[in-house]
Amino acid sequence: MWNRKLGRTADHRKAMLRNMATDVILHGKIETTEMKAKELRSVVDGLVTLGKRGDLHARRLAASYIRDVVADEEKGQTVLQKLFSEVAPKYQDRNGGYTRVVKTRNRRGDNAPMATIELV
Repeated sequence: MWNRKLGRTADHRKAMLRNMATDVILHGKIETTEMKAKELRSVVDGLVTLGKRGDLHARRLAASYIRDVVADEEKGQTVLQKLFSEVAPKYQDRNGGYTRVVKTRNRRGDNAPMATIELV
C-alpha cells in the first residue's frame, strides 16, 4: 500500500487531503502534523504537474480534486484558476519537487510533531 492511513477511514482521508491541497494552493503554506504534510506533498505535486500540462483534460482532473473555493474576490478567481494561471507557470522549468516540508515544533496538547508544507 503506497499511502499512509493517518488513523482515518478512506473517505475521511481523501476529503482531508482534498481540503488541505486546496488550502496549500490558496495560501501557499499551511501548518499541519508531519505525517499529514508528508502525505500531502505527493498530492500537491501531482496537482501542480496537472497545472503545468494546461490542457482541458488536465483541468478537468484537477477540478475533480480541488474544492471550489474563491481565491480572489477582486478578480473573481477560483483556486482552480489560480493553480493554472499563477502557480503552475512558476514551475514550468522545474521537474518536480514543488513543495517543501519543514519540521517546526511539537504541538502543545498531544506533543505531535508539527510541520509546515509550502510551495517552493
